[in-house]
Amino acid sequence: MFRPVLVLILVLLGLPAAAMGPWKDRCHAETPCRIDDRSYHVKEPDGWDGQSPLPVLLHFHGWARQGSLIVKHQRISGATRRRGVLLVAPNGLGRSWDFWRAGTADVDFARSVLEDIKTRYPVDENRIYVSGYSWGSNMAWRFVCEDGADIAALLAISGTLEQSEQCSTAPKEVRQVFGLNDRVLDFPYGPGGDTTYPVKLWRDHFGCGAGQGAGPWNAVSFLTLERTIWDTCARGRVSLDIHPGGHFIPHGWIARQLDELLGRTPSYP
Repeated sequence: MFRPVLVLILVLLGLPAAAMGPWKDRCHAETPCRIDDRSYHVKEPDGWDGQSPLPVLLHFHGWARQGSLIVKHQRISGATRRRGVLLVAPNGLGRSWDFWRAGTADVDFARSVLEDIKTRYPVDENRIYVSGYSWGSNMAWRFVCEDGADIAALLAISGTLEQSEQCSTAPKEVRQVFGLNDRVLDFPYGPGGDTTYPVKLWRDHFGCGAGQGAGPWNAVSFLTLERTIWDTCARGRVSLDIHPGGHFIPHGWIARQLDELLGRTPSYP
């Protein structure tokens, strides 16, 4: 069938022609998009008109997972699809990530995913966010540390790099969450039990002074988070949420970060 005929059929059905994606394929949700011998998954937001530029959340999965889980995950995909954000979830080789050293090929792969998604969707270049959970959070740190100049915010969950790491680039903003009783990736206390240490690298990089307590907040009644904000830095902004729990994605955490970044009233879910 010729493309003009297909577009005409879509118009008659009331579907936006852009929603069918590029002619070369139609990857979405659990059907992966291919880049050479690697792949990623993508989930469109609810009610997208097929034309409006989309904010993007590039999310790195945890160890032993894949992007096919991320696009179904209620605390990740459930947050993006309700907020008009395109979720992009790369697949790590061996269901893992190589974040241990500078120059890893996974940084190049993540960049190729972002470039490929721009050939498939209209992307809001000023609202590209990078996220990750557990080892995926470590990988998110690695990516923005080496190729983060165009990234609006890092949303990192239960994972960091060594705070002595030297980063050549940085996102515009860093938002981190960590559980004090994490027994998988232990909470990285600083000297004297300093609980702000998980974001020391970025505070130093941005030239931040003292942080300000922003008080407690919660999306669900059984989990309260305490936030500290550094917003008088020479450049950039940092926030850290800590909670008394362990190694998990807190209910409503990604949703709240996106709401705040997008200028929306925080809501749940």
